This record gives sequence, structure tokens and C-alpha cells, in this order.
Amino acid sequence: MDIKSVRLYCLCKKAVTEGFPFDGDTLVFKVMDKMFALIDLESASKIALKCDPEYAIELRERYYGVEGAYHFNKKYWNQVFFYSDVDDKLLKHLIDHSYNEVLKKFTKEKRAEYDRF
Repeated sequence: MDIKSVRLYCLCKKAVTEGFPFDGDTLVFKVMDKMFALIDLESASKIALKCDPEYAIELRERYYGVEGAYHFNKKYWNQVFFYSDVDDKLLKHLIDHSYNEVLKKFTKEKRAEYDRF
């Protein structure tokens, strides 16, 4: 997948917004103000995604295109390289997984707000 396709895939999810809260090169996707994906537009080569800790390790061991995310807590965040052994189907699955990891942490109030969205 290219950046444009990834961007559109992220934006089609419920309650997702995009922005540049850190700098002009880091596109951030949030669900209800919680980050689930970041794309480094300067390198245009990778996306950072939230991940279950055990699954994160499994992915890093299996795919050379997945490693601990730079500048993030590597226990919970992976960076996935676009042009690697991670195919489009897996990348979409990892975006979905990241989105769902964020949803799982919602408080009861935030989940109710999300459900009304």
C-alpha cells in the first residue's frame, strides 16, 4: 500500500481524524483524540501502529518489515515499512488491530460517546 491508500483506509474508520500535532512531517490518525497510527511523510516509508505487546514481539520476529517504533514505547508500538514483506492484507489487519487496541482502552463514557458517533 502507498501512503495515499493507507490514509484513505484510516480515514474510513469510525470517528477518525487526522492532523499534524507534532510537526509538518508526521501525519497522525486518532480515534476520539487517541492516536492509533502515525506516518512519517518525510521518509514516506513507514507507519507506526499500536499493538498488543505479545503480538508486537511475534510480528517483529516473523517479518523483517516490522520493528519497534522509533520514539515510542516499543512494548506497545511497532513501525511497519510499506515496501517490505508486509503485504497489503496484513497492513490493513495491523491498522485494524491498532484501532481496536485504542478502542479497548476507552472508558465507559468515551465508549458511549464513540457509540453515538
